[in-house]
Amino acid sequence: MTGVSETIPFNRAAIEGTELDYIQATLQSGHTSSSGEFARRAGTILQQVTGAEEVLLTTSCTAALELSGMLLDLQPGDAVVVPSFTFTTTALAFARQGARILFCDIEPRTLGLDPAHLASLLDDSVRAVVPVHYAGIACDMGAVSEVLADRPNIAVIEDNAHGLFGRWRNQPLGSLGRFATLSFHETKNIVCGEGGALLLNEARDVDRARVLYDKGTNRRAFHLGQVDKYSWQDTGSSFGLSDTLAAYLFGQLEQRAPIQAKRQKLFDFYADALAPQAERLELRLPVVPAGAESAHHMFYLLVRDQQTRDRVLQDMRAAGVQPTFHYVPLHSSEAGRRFAARPTKCPVTDDVSGRLLRLPFFNNLKADDAQRVVDTLVRVLEGQPK
Repeated sequence: MTGVSETIPFNRAAIEGTELDYIQATLQSGHTSSSGEFARRAGTILQQVTGAEEVLLTTSCTAALELSGMLLDLQPGDAVVVPSFTFTTTALAFARQGARILFCDIEPRTLGLDPAHLASLLDDSVRAVVPVHYAGIACDMGAVSEVLADRPNIAVIEDNAHGLFGRWRNQPLGSLGRFATLSFHETKNIVCGEGGALLLNEARDVDRARVLYDKGTNRRAFHLGQVDKYSWQDTGSSFGLSDTLAAYLFGQLEQRAPIQAKRQKLFDFYADALAPQAERLELRLPVVPAGAESAHHMFYLLVRDQQTRDRVLQDMRAAGVQPTFHYVPLHSSEAGRRFAARPTKCPVTDDVSGRLLRLPFFNNLKADDAQRVVDTLVRVLEGQPK
């Protein structure tokens, strides 16, 4: 025995049920490409959970965002509003369709899209607004809806990569816009290695979305018996998720209740352990507003300043605990400046990006290891020796 503690990673994906059996079943069935039986089963669960008109499983959340951009038929001169504090593909998916990007600041409580800044950005060029439910906590969708109330031609596309199983005013996240996207990347609550989904919440979009999803063909209509042959109809791409990965996904979705219970227990442990010390340690914990139910995707902290954040990351990693930072502001990135419709100021994003760190957070993090994360964080913030 060396006495050296094992490193606690930031994330570790887990097999939660019969995923391996289902994956084997697809290999034995001979159908491993998209639109198979496991895709149907997984899509049915997601439709039940979110209330969507249609669920299209995609190779990633990025692909789902790209498909939503195609469905909007964006033209030169069109603009899409996205938060600056998000992953690159929230903006990239629309930039690659030719839109210019308007970067919106976040509000400091939920780190979601700031409705007041959104209102100042709107003009006749805006075709869509893309709220992100950061950490699985709903942004202020009521205020966003009020801002957009007199602009019915602006589509709301929820980037719900973090928010599956979260709710806002008892409505599922992912049901609040014309489109919504999901992620099943290995860092998410429900995983299949790489995968995503586009949720279609309006019946008018379903038929065309199926065509774009199937490489521009009406193949889905053919399989539904609606046409006697299928052919090229429209633009599109190969968006479908392999049924082997859909089998992995279905196995995870079957275990959604125990997975979410584990994540809520860990979230509550961190919150209960750190809340009494937050003021002394100059920490701000996640805020879940009244009327919102967290998806428990992550546990983040805001520390005093960027110098403190960088020191905490370094010292915790040296102690064998692997927290991490998050997004670099898009509005000040090289590509962000290139694809922006015009420069915008996002001071809250700039501030939060420098002070935020995320603690190790995954389904089966052991209680002793969670306590070690907290103890290491507190010791580092207090400046105690390792």
